[in-house]
Amino acid sequence: MKGILGRKIGMTGVFAKSGKLIPVTVIEIEPNIVSQIKTKEKDGYDAIQLATVDKSEKHSNKPEMGHLKKANATPKRFLREIRGVDVSNYTLGQTLNADIFTEGEMVDVTGTSKGKGTQGVIKRHNQSRGPMGHGSQYHRGVGSLGTMLPMRVLPGKKMPGHMGHEQVTVQNLEIIKVDLENNVILVKGNVPGPKKALVLIKTAIKNKDTVKDKVELVTYVEETPKTQTTEEVAETTENIEENTEEASSQEETKTEE
Repeated sequence: MKGILGRKIGMTGVFAKSGKLIPVTVIEIEPNIVSQIKTKEKDGYDAIQLATVDKSEKHSNKPEMGHLKKANATPKRFLREIRGVDVSNYTLGQTLNADIFTEGEMVDVTGTSKGKGTQGVIKRHNQSRGPMGHGSQYHRGVGSLGTMLPMRVLPGKKMPGHMGHEQVTVQNLEIIKVDLENNVILVKGNVPGPKKALVLIKTAIKNKDTVKDKVELVTYVEETPKTQTTEEVAETTENIEENTEEASSQEETKTEE
């Protein structure tokens, strides 16, 4: 088990050399600091705490700064814990980057879904509406709330209410590309959360040993125009002068005739 924190940038598509268009989510990976290591002997379980995204000291309190100072780190905005890791592979203050994952690995991505506010039962619970004719007088209502015997609404009834803004995990996503130059990871499919939202990428629980074949992507490189040397420029100017002299001499002969 391994994991890293990142920011969801947005979605795009990349082309494989086979001609297939693959929809991917771009996740930016800023350096992650191992701010704490927990062990079974001391804390009852094995885990590491990751911290990322710098913030100023005036937005931090003394306990936060003292906690991160143990790892020789500046104040961070996000701190998250990952359980089930082999703590012997990590040291306090270690920096993790996008290269901890390889292309073809299967991961689970956890994030906070987009908030939808208060919604009705049709959008929130995918219920069906009534007839839209004027005489039905029932269009997008909740419907029956239960039998007459208890004379109350039983707990668990699907009702209108707050929708979204909850922790969601999408499992078994494939890593298409790890771009160390731009510090991003391209994950196949969509992940929860709006743009610039914090996401946690972890090794897939169900397919932790599965590594798919690397997808060869099509890359587009802009060709820069070739710059001429001074000798080549001199040759071209001489050729242009010779051509202009020949053209002028031909015009003079035509006028004399």
